[in-house]
Amino acid sequence: MSLVPPLTSSSHTSFSRMAAASMLTVGFFTSATAMAQEPTGAESSSTTWGLGLGVVSEQEPYAGIDRDHTPIPLLEVENRYLHLFGPQIVFKLPSLDISDSQRLNFGIVGKYDGSGYEEGDAPILDGMDERKGGFWAGGKVEWSSNVVDVSAEWLADASGNSEGQVINVSLERTWRFGNHVLLTPHVGANWHDEKTTDYYFGVRDSEARIDRPAYVGESATNLEAGVRGVYMFNKHHSVLMGVEVTRLADEIKDSPLVDRSTGNSMFLGYLYRF
Repeated sequence: MSLVPPLTSSSHTSFSRMAAASMLTVGFFTSATAMAQEPTGAESSSTTWGLGLGVVSEQEPYAGIDRDHTPIPLLEVENRYLHLFGPQIVFKLPSLDISDSQRLNFGIVGKYDGSGYEEGDAPILDGMDERKGGFWAGGKVEWSSNVVDVSAEWLADASGNSEGQVINVSLERTWRFGNHVLLTPHVGANWHDEKTTDYYFGVRDSEARIDRPAYVGESATNLEAGVRGVYMFNKHHSVLMGVEVTRLADEIKDSPLVDRSTGNSMFLGYLYRF
């Protein structure tokens, strides 16, 4: 399985990266695909491909860390069995049609997450052991309707670095303007268990110092809101845009490594679909 590299040029970014990655990849895939007519019959087994390039700008919550601007490659592969876009791959399971306007979609998810940091990333991290990202896997269910689309996703750290789990829940609605523009506002929440929060925002006794006391992270729920936009010049050329703001949970804000209550990310990209 070949995945696009993580959203940064190195392995040290904050845990908010996982939510940003989902917004900037899978969400854009869903929006762009909605522009095309749903395939039927033999066409449904065909595979579509896309290549592109984007730039992510993200402000991490760690104290003293600079805003990061990172170019990322984009790869899209889509057929009736799977879709791959950015750092995530979803193996599709059989869907359930509830009515003409409602459907339940199920999938098995694999995702590379570039969370973590190295001690040289910011002064507050000096003397801290490296925190690594890794590969996460789990399941996803989506309820699609004419009113709103709701999704829930459970992931576990398959790399074993944090040994943690996360649950992401989101609601979104897509509006189409003419034949070229899609806008998708979305809101959601992501829950991290205590192992995940402690791994990325905790301070071990051996890492404590006067201005960085020991801290044990607890389970936390972040809230997020944003909007994605797709402008399709034609069936081949698309421009992708997005912005998202995350309100950090108290269990993260209280960490001595953190000096802000929110995180944010912006994205601009181009995709060519063959």
